[in-house]
Amino acid sequence: MTKKQYDIIVIGAGSAGLSVGLFMNTAGFKVLMLAKTDMAIGGDCLNDGCVPSKALIHVAKIVNSGKVAAAFGLQVSGHVDIKKVIEYVYSKQAVIRKHENAQWLKEQGIDVVLGNASFAGKHKVAVNGETFTGKKIVIATGSSPKKLNVPGAEKITLYDNESIFHLQHLPERLLVVGGGPIGIEMAQALHRLGSKVTVVHKGAMILEHDEPSVAIILLQQLQAEGIEFIFNASVEQFTTANEGIIQMANGNTQVVQFDAVFVAIGRELISEPLHLQNAGISVKDDKIVIDRYLRTTNKDVFVCGDIAGDLQFSHAAEFHARILINNFFSPFKKKLDNRFMSWVTFTDPELATFGLNEKQLKERDISYEKLEQDFSMDDRAVVDNYQYGKQILFISKNALFKKQVLLGGTMIAPNAGELMQELILANAGKISINAIFNKVYPYPVAARVNQLLIVKHKEKTLTATVKKLLQQAYKIFS
Repeated sequence: MTKKQYDIIVIGAGSAGLSVGLFMNTAGFKVLMLAKTDMAIGGDCLNDGCVPSKALIHVAKIVNSGKVAAAFGLQVSGHVDIKKVIEYVYSKQAVIRKHENAQWLKEQGIDVVLGNASFAGKHKVAVNGETFTGKKIVIATGSSPKKLNVPGAEKITLYDNESIFHLQHLPERLLVVGGGPIGIEMAQALHRLGSKVTVVHKGAMILEHDEPSVAIILLQQLQAEGIEFIFNASVEQFTTANEGIIQMANGNTQVVQFDAVFVAIGRELISEPLHLQNAGISVKDDKIVIDRYLRTTNKDVFVCGDIAGDLQFSHAAEFHARILINNFFSPFKKKLDNRFMSWVTFTDPELATFGLNEKQLKERDISYEKLEQDFSMDDRAVVDNYQYGKQILFISKNALFKKQVLLGGTMIAPNAGELMQELILANAGKISINAIFNKVYPYPVAARVNQLLIVKHKEKTLTATVKKLLQQAYKIFS
């Protein structure tokens, strides 16, 4: 095997590419990883997404805690030093970057080439004038933020998730365009750090992929903090560097003032520079054509991560990688199946969702029961002041000699993403709800709400007939 021939070539070194490349290297295969630059290694998650956003949210939560402490007599004054905030973000990225860079990958035994990659044949990739051959090739080039193409955009200070973490001055007034997870997370974080935030969203509700009755609770919490929302609206144009016209769905217009604009209107897949036609890879509607096994029309070229056009999460990219790795080695091929996928919007409170939602259950003709509760009577919610919390679970229909399992669910509460982990495990493992019913929870951990809802469900089985049987048993055996 010559230097330029590999068992596998991975184009892109984000969550998807690293997951595939590192495993294949550990398993003893000759791996080539391609990234545009050394700083591009780690992908959107490390550089422009999960890591910096969660670091920023962490600082914003600390600042907000100081503000709300005034209710107990602690007075906090002053303004946030945004440069120190950004320094904190960089410092946390640096810790993770120690094992997500070209030199570290080379030390593990992986060949790394930096530059713009493109296909030069069905099994060939060209970079910097050199051509490399791979038995299999994985495209993991990710996605980038969509641009806001409206008149006057060139006049304003414009940020997206690739530039917001390089702030040098906190805008006094921030206009956020987009009410999805990225827009909402950044809206709350920057509001807590000191910006006056207005969110413009084309839909009627934030987080349109989540349960509306739960999303509205988050909306109310954000509004209570002072964030303003304009729904069913879009930016028509920017008239000056600090003013824009909002077009409402009813035909009216509204003028908004701002000092900067943060754009979160979706993602675009990164595939155009790859010259896919040279490898016999078909594209339709700006998406790479793939099958359920994440294979392109070239059966030796696969996709992984955002570029698949599927759910755009770092953990979805890792999930794709596990599917590919299984299928590289096993005769029992796995298909992409998101029945057990989960996601979290990392606002405060968090909104967490897993499994199938009610619409999907109906579309798939799956019989289910819907369990629902608020947290008004949960002891931990009472003492920690989040009685607004809510949980919905979907479980399989009760049938004789058949265990009931979790099909999906959602929760809004502080740290909901952590509270839901045992439910996500039960869902993916098809574990009976009896496991949660019988679990002994230390009092008063927040996760007891999961058991409380199952207990309430079980209580419904105490019909008049069952009660009579229990009363007879008590007389006989007590």
